Amino acid sequence: MTGDLAAAVHAEALKLRRSRVPWATAAAMVLAALVGAFFMFVLQDVGRARTLGLLGAKAQLAGGTADWPGYFSLAAQTVAVGGLLVFGTAAIWLFGREFSDRTATDLLAVPTSRTAVVLAKLLLGLAWCALLTLLLVALVLVLGALLELPGWSTATAVRGTGTVLGTGLLTAGLAASYGLAASVGRGYLPAVGVLFLTVLLAQVLVAVGHGEWFPWAVPALLAGAAGPDRADVGWAGSAGVVLVALGSAAATALWWERADHSA
Repeated sequence: MTGDLAAAVHAEALKLRRSRVPWATAAAMVLAALVGAFFMFVLQDVGRARTLGLLGAKAQLAGGTADWPGYFSLAAQTVAVGGLLVFGTAAIWLFGREFSDRTATDLLAVPTSRTAVVLAKLLLGLAWCALLTLLLVALVLVLGALLELPGWSTATAVRGTGTVLGTGLLTAGLAASYGLAASVGRGYLPAVGVLFLTVLLAQVLVAVGHGEWFPWAVPALLAGAAGPDRADVGWAGSAGVVLVALGSAAATALWWERADHSA
């Protein structure tokens, strides 16, 4: 199994290196960091922003503070909400491309076990999401320093970085469900539909106060997207995320092992 996994990881890594999708997801993270920096710049001096034409005269800004804790909090919320879309896209591509490129049947003809192939895709997807989260953290540190945000301390940086990375890990785990959707749906479109449905449901359930019971909403709540008073989701909320991640990974491996791929 170890040899199969190493071979599968090598093959999947070659596909990833030759694709433009990783660059697109990295660009999305760069854009997210720049948008966050823009908000910090505006919050530093709203009057200056209006003078520069960055805000309309009637524009109102609510919430958020232009300091290091505020920027880290915004970055964590970005990973929780935007990460579902970006990380979900990564998972959908890893599995859906085999059907859109009509290589799924060929993939199953190689001597490497099906479970090893699925595990390799999941591990690469996790590493991919981790690198994107680290990229966001690095950009936050650089852009925050350029903006000379107040409130810097080693403790603040460690706590903020940990929050962003933890949120990214939870969101990356949830992305496994989209890999399952792309496998069962045999392509991109069904999985994209599931992606948008879960994102929509997460927003609705958070708004009505029941987000802690919907695993796809839990990372956003933990990141403070609904306010600090609703950041405690309890053990059930966190357990739900873990169950979705592990359950989706196991179900994906089982589907690839048993499904009829002759069609």
